[in-house]
Amino acid sequence: MPNAYRSPSAPGLLPLVIKNLLILNALVFLAQQIPPLMYYLDVWGSLWPLGTPDVVNVRPYGPISGVGFYLWQLVTSAFMHADFWHIAFNMYGLFLFGRGVEQTLGTKRFTILYGASVLGAGLLHLAVASFSLAYGGPIQTMIGASGGLLGVIAACAILFPRDEILIIPFPFPIQMRWLAIGYVALDVLGGFGVTQSNTAHFAHLGGFAAGALLLQYWRGRLPIRPRTRLV
Repeated sequence: MPNAYRSPSAPGLLPLVIKNLLILNALVFLAQQIPPLMYYLDVWGSLWPLGTPDVVNVRPYGPISGVGFYLWQLVTSAFMHADFWHIAFNMYGLFLFGRGVEQTLGTKRFTILYGASVLGAGLLHLAVASFSLAYGGPIQTMIGASGGLLGVIAACAILFPRDEILIIPFPFPIQMRWLAIGYVALDVLGGFGVTQSNTAHFAHLGGFAAGALLLQYWRGRLPIRPRTRLV
């Protein structure tokens, strides 16, 4: 484990997991542009809610039977993106916030943190979307690395709360703690319908919560303590 915290804005080479995540997400996005692969990824790789009808009209493919939730979708959906700007924003966020976190936690712990954030995001979205569908709501599928990214942002805000970071499009630096609070506030408002968008807000909140809780566990800040505490 590294001896000291490293600011997310500090210069340096890309750490291993961040580099591999950028490459893997880019490769999956390229695969999504190839028609035969596009179909299978869109239909079977997206995260579908429980209770999805036997036949679903999936644009632009038409009616498809057998679509629904499968366990692998909790992982595959986190590597797929809707368009160029979707993946560009998420990968920029991983690059910006993830370097300092991985260099502080080390490869193993960062991999666990990112995986836990992805699963936390997927499970909370699955629960909310399935509940909504059961009571007559629309079918809400999910794709994107945003849940994993929000878990990284949570960890970054805990490790470097007063570090200032310049993020597009803001013309001034923002402290990590205020940036994280802003993200959570926007997702709470969006999740409960105060603001309208196609964003999976509860997935963001699930990823953020999973990342924050896991990091606080490693730091010995929860009732259940780890064997080796992160200093």
